[in-house]
Amino acid sequence: MIRHVWFAHGKESGPWGRKISALAEQARDRGLNVESPDYGFTMDPDERVRHLLSLRPPVDEGLALVGSSMGGYVAAVASGSLQPDGLFLMAPAVDIPGYEADTTPRAPVVSVVHGWQDEIIPHDVVYRWSERHRAPLTLVDAEHALNSRLDEVSALFENFLDRLQA
Repeated sequence: MIRHVWFAHGKESGPWGRKISALAEQARDRGLNVESPDYGFTMDPDERVRHLLSLRPPVDEGLALVGSSMGGYVAAVASGSLQPDGLFLMAPAVDIPGYEADTTPRAPVVSVVHGWQDEIIPHDVVYRWSERHRAPLTLVDAEHALNSRLDEVSALFENFLDRLQA
């Protein structure tokens, strides 16, 4: 059972962009505490990981990490230290140059969603990463931001929360 959902936004977005705001509302509707720190002070993905860890998310109270793009990298890397109950990654920046830390997902419940038309992080890169880590992957007909399929992403997030609260 989780009580907290912490978001990590992408490189060029903010803590309360369209996608995070929509998913945060879903989490709040379930009575979950939501945090979405601002990482905009740096473009260094590993500095963002250190920032997240310095905020000390409440792992002992049931925690899910949710990350998009660079935030997916941040959440995956941070899962190695935090070992959250769940990890929901959207178009994660994994296995690409400049993102070199260990992104092995360390959570009992993992869900990955990626766009077929992603122009930033090719779907085959995320497919191979998901296959290597046995991380369930859903590919949707969308671009990198996934905003054109926010309804599908929301349904996948709902299923993810259902599994964590079962």
